[in-house]
Amino acid sequence: MTGRGIGAVAPQGSGPVTRRAIGVLRPAGYAVLPAELALVFCLVTGTRVPGGLLLAVEAGVVLLAAGAATVFVRLRRSGLTRRQAVEELVPPLVLRLAGHELRLMRSLVMWPLGRRDGVGDGATAFGHARDQAALMFGFGFVAVVETVALSVLLRDFPALHAVVLVLDVYTVLFVLGLQAAAVTRPHVLDGAGLRLRQGAHLDLRIPLGLITSVRRETLFTHEKHDDVLDLPIGSQTSLTLQLAEPATFATGFLGRPRTVRTVRFHADDPKALYAAVRAAVDARPGPSTTSSTTSVTAPAATRERTPPSPRTAPHG
Repeated sequence: MTGRGIGAVAPQGSGPVTRRAIGVLRPAGYAVLPAELALVFCLVTGTRVPGGLLLAVEAGVVLLAAGAATVFVRLRRSGLTRRQAVEELVPPLVLRLAGHELRLMRSLVMWPLGRRDGVGDGATAFGHARDQAALMFGFGFVAVVETVALSVLLRDFPALHAVVLVLDVYTVLFVLGLQAAAVTRPHVLDGAGLRLRQGAHLDLRIPLGLITSVRRETLFTHEKHDDVLDLPIGSQTSLTLQLAEPATFATGFLGRPRTVRTVRFHADDPKALYAAVRAAVDARPGPSTTSSTTSVTAPAATRERTPPSPRTAPHG
């Protein structure tokens, strides 16, 4: 069974002409977009850019955008959805990086509003961000101090100061975004299954029918095993799921597929999540084999004891 995670590959639904066009657009994008960023940097810092170079870069950007739009329309006409067309057009690594940054910025907006992602009607959310909060806020404080210190040190170098300031502000937003993503993207349990998240980069959907057991166990060290997926928060996991069969998930920041039978993860309230998962698994049709907090064994079979036969008196 295959679990679909963020960044799964879209189905192939384009013709050979479109394939060749994508093969041209991707290398062109790797060349044109960095050149455009370098051009923007030069303009911001006041560096003089030759007119011919400026015209060539901007023409490349326009042609790249026009070509990408044309291929996108062709992909849509071939029957792909918008998401699938984008996944076909954009390199997977670029798509994952851009998607990760967008989810971080979206989480920064949702956090102060008290909104949570992916928690629909009939679903129960379980937070997992509490044990990393102190570390994230500590990193954020250090980043703010660094921003102020470098602003003072570079005040006599306006161009360098502007570049470093942008990078420092982005760093602060990135660190806060990591915590915001953990808060606004909790684990979710509903009638279909258990959705496990880790920040903005990992999203696993595990059907209830695939779960054979759940147990509570707090671990701070995790030995590496090929068939075990660890999703620690603050270097710890508190719950372990055992799957009925190997399942493949997109894991890690780059979405590397892994086939596992055991998933260890963390929750702020492991007792509540354990009880909820166990109840959901027990309530599904058919027998369930959910384990309890400690290993539960069936009572050993014992032979029924019968009263001893009456002893006959000896004959005199």
